[in-house]
Amino acid sequence: MSLADYLAKNYLTADSKPEKRIKRRKRRDDAQSGLVIADDDALGWSAKATAGDEDEAPLNVNAHSAEFRKTGKNNWQIVGSTAPSSTDQATADAIIASATAENQSRMLENEDATVVEDSGRQMESGAHAGLQTAEQVTAQLKRKQEAEHKRFLAEGMECSGKGSETIYRDASGRIINVAMKRAEARKKADEEAAKAIAQTEAQKGDVQRAERARRKEAVKEAKFMPLARYVDDVELNEELKEKDRWNDPAAHFLTKTEKGKSVTGKPFYAGPFMPNRYGIRPGHKWDGVDRGNGFEKEYFAANNRRRDLKELDYAWQMDE
Repeated sequence: MSLADYLAKNYLTADSKPEKRIKRRKRRDDAQSGLVIADDDALGWSAKATAGDEDEAPLNVNAHSAEFRKTGKNNWQIVGSTAPSSTDQATADAIIASATAENQSRMLENEDATVVEDSGRQMESGAHAGLQTAEQVTAQLKRKQEAEHKRFLAEGMECSGKGSETIYRDASGRIINVAMKRAEARKKADEEAAKAIAQTEAQKGDVQRAERARRKEAVKEAKFMPLARYVDDVELNEELKEKDRWNDPAAHFLTKTEKGKSVTGKPFYAGPFMPNRYGIRPGHKWDGVDRGNGFEKEYFAANNRRRDLKELDYAWQMDE
């Protein structure tokens, strides 16, 4: 036995059909179990319908009529068009591409065409009021943007305000003159610096300031002096003679013309006074009372004692 005969014998046997008697009985039961449509206005029990009341009698509908009976063929219907083949798809794509190109060319023609528009109906955005297509509105907005861009390039940076000076305002809204404010701030800073210098100079003594002015004057005069100064230099000799030395042995017999005023321009004190380490004489208004703690007196006494002991030691060494 071949494989085809084996399969036909064991797997390709048809099912037995149902008996016709069972099918008739089933149809009879279905006819008896039909759907009854009665009037909703009928109340209570009613007699059987007469021949004249055929229109008002309930309607019996068989659920398994010929329309609902199963058939051997497929009753599904295809909605819409069938799937196109490759040739139809290519043709449709070509048609769509040509339509898109035509729309784009029409838009470009609308943009390039000169349109005479009523300026009285133009809105702030650049478009015009009224019924119009989207392409027309887009073209109007684009024309306005291009016009604004050209005007901006023509006017330059003055239109945008770039590079201009910043305007400052106070709390009340008035414009602040920045240059004047800067000049006032600079003047105030200079005044404060001058005031600080004056306070520093006020803390110094009059003699120190006069001495510094004298040194500056000497430096200016040194530019015209010779490089070497000898013993016969008159100016050098006069300068050395004017110096006062407290331990000068010739100060008692040399006659010097005393000036009536000090370096600061004030007169000297004419009476006797206790000497000090710095050689500063008392003012002309001093009452002659020494109000110090005696340090200057002890200072000079210690120096004299040390010098005397040194001289005495030297004398004893010579005696030996």
